[in-house]
Amino acid sequence: MAENPPAAGAADDEVIDLAGVSVVREGRHLLRDVDWRVLRHEDWVVLGPNGAGKTTMLQVASTYLTPSRGTVRLFGRRHGAVDVRRLRSRVGYAGMGPASLVRETLPAVEIVVTGKHASFVDSRWHDYTDADWDRARANLERLTAGALADRPFGRLSAGERQRVLIARSLMTEPELLLLDEATTGLDLGARERMVGSLSELALDPDGPACVLVTHHVEEIPAGFDHIIMLAGGEVVAHGPISDTLTEAALSACFGAALRLEHRNGRFRAWSPDAGRAGTC
Repeated sequence: MAENPPAAGAADDEVIDLAGVSVVREGRHLLRDVDWRVLRHEDWVVLGPNGAGKTTMLQVASTYLTPSRGTVRLFGRRHGAVDVRRLRSRVGYAGMGPASLVRETLPAVEIVVTGKHASFVDSRWHDYTDADWDRARANLERLTAGALADRPFGRLSAGERQRVLIARSLMTEPELLLLDEATTGLDLGARERMVGSLSELALDPDGPACVLVTHHVEEIPAGFDHIIMLAGGEVVAHGPISDTLTEAALSACFGAALRLEHRNGRFRAWSPDAGRAGTC
């Protein structure tokens, strides 16, 4: 397929541009008329309740799901008018889905190095240089998981597995990193370690633009500076976190009266009727 030029006037630092995107399945809107633009220097949180359309939007942004309506551009190029393999090589993805494809007997470092070819087969099926193996170990260190390098994936905890998969997604040195509920299923200690790692990644000036899907404000890492809030497949609010994540917007997003506080770079939310539970 011939590659189309970037759209006229498209900014050089544009990473994601969704315009009027809707996804309809069996007559139901999973997304409705979503507009969303991400720039290279931004790190975004995608927040909303279960069923809000968060994962669907990430699948659209990664080009693995074609919307029913609207246009999708990655790096200034329109999905459908360019070879998507050229776009996907610039995007890293980590979430619960990829974990189900891993051969659990493989050591963590081998899981990571196979990210170079977007493959979950063992490393015997591709050629890797010493530099590739060094990068795989360095990526594990970057996620505070260096000690896991030689441990079989099947013997790792949920939090350790997530760090390995994120390290794997960094093997191609992506310009965009999509993280689908990276803290799901983690206990409190593992969650906080993961949040700390993601914060360091977001604050790295040489790191990729990051997009993190979550339904808990407590899981928003320091350093993430923008947010898009979804409910029922529609955008409730989006923009800089400091202006957008308010009690009114959060309450509208989750359909309940909620209180919100921001302290030491982290958020807490609770229902005044149920006591300070921090459940959103």
